[in-house]
Amino acid sequence: MIDVPLNRDVFLRNLIRHLAGTLEEVVGLKEAAGFVSVVGQNIGDEINADYKAALRVEQLSREQVADVLVDLKRRIQGAFYIVEETDDKIVLGNSACPFAEKVVGRPSMCMMTSNVFGSIAAQNLGYAKVELQRTIAQGDRECRVVVYIRPNAESDAAQGREYVKS
Repeated sequence: MIDVPLNRDVFLRNLIRHLAGTLEEVVGLKEAAGFVSVVGQNIGDEINADYKAALRVEQLSREQVADVLVDLKRRIQGAFYIVEETDDKIVLGNSACPFAEKVVGRPSMCMMTSNVFGSIAAQNLGYAKVELQRTIAQGDRECRVVVYIRPNAESDAAQGREYVKS
């Protein structure tokens, strides 16, 4: 066997990085993020259904949503953890992106996290607004993601994407 750093995981992360990069260059960052958002929404719906089936519940509680967000990222080699959890929001930190170094310089890829988190939270709790305060993609050492689960003055002031139960 030839010693080349290539396996399915590296190939797929490279594929996604180049797709995101091409979209960012051709249609711009905002539109590229929109395309990635559509994919994230579909994946979020699938993951949400899988967790609800595994937990044998019709709807996840706030505590279960927080646990699911951390668990799903752990399963794909992220290192998310709960920083704060209140009736109004779930704040998560992350020290390792599932896309690893392939995410650096590709902020549109963060829409995957935003949409998966937002769709799971909104489908179970009725509302979510996801604010990506810090991201590894933009050169930060760690990510900081706030999932607002109730609309209020703080969520209204936050820069983020809103999600509602469909």
